[in-house]
Amino acid sequence: MDLTALLADLRAESDEIDSWVADLPADQWATPTPAEGWTVAHQIAHLAWTDERSLIAATDPEEFQAELAAALAAGNPQRLVDDGAEAGAGEEPAELLARWRELREALQGALAAVPPGAKLPWYGPPMGAASMATARMMETWAHGNDIADALGVKRVPTERIKHVAHIGVRTRDFAYLVNGRPAPAAPFRIELIAPDGTLWTWGPEDAAQRVTGLAVDFCLLVTQRAHRDDTSLVAYGTDADEWLDIAQAFAGPPGAGREKS
Repeated sequence: MDLTALLADLRAESDEIDSWVADLPADQWATPTPAEGWTVAHQIAHLAWTDERSLIAATDPEEFQAELAAALAAGNPQRLVDDGAEAGAGEEPAELLARWRELREALQGALAAVPPGAKLPWYGPPMGAASMATARMMETWAHGNDIADALGVKRVPTERIKHVAHIGVRTRDFAYLVNGRPAPAAPFRIELIAPDGTLWTWGPEDAAQRVTGLAVDFCLLVTQRAHRDDTSLVAYGTDADEWLDIAQAFAGPPGAGREKS
């Protein structure tokens, strides 16, 4: 995958979210989002925190590993994530926004400088620079949806969501792992209708297990921003049907997902 194009899409995604909050009055940063207990400020703080962790992973893997080991020793790695969002949400909005801008810009340069083939540590499996950029794209898009919902922004899906769909497909076996289930041995066929009406596909054409539907709905499902019943997705085969119930593109324990609307 073209890292330069990936980073350009990540920049564009971040800039879009930035445009929603750049002139947002300070009191509106406290607007609740669909994520329970998280305001707009928490969402931006989380993006800044994860961009910073990604930057550390790319520039000082030993420091990242030490921080992760300490969190595991404390017995609650998720607390590290929540504490990061809580601390950032307590900053003045202008300071938080400036910090996020600085971190995401620094991350652009750091990922571009990662040697080909090098693997970066993370909270899930280690990954290369392109995979890290894709993961950042996925998280930025997902948390951007929370912010858009909170502020009443009508999002228009772009071709950038293909990166989110791609990581959603690639993390199929990871979703089974974190749910304590064996992953199916056979590959699935995924057929998604892109925002421009073209067809995006993954997997062999003759696969017995298939998933079809709108690409944006698949992205919402794998980032757990929509309940399966509120999407256009259709599963053909029992394994594909099971996957849509547990699909998860992000690292960490299984998420609770969203309630049916």
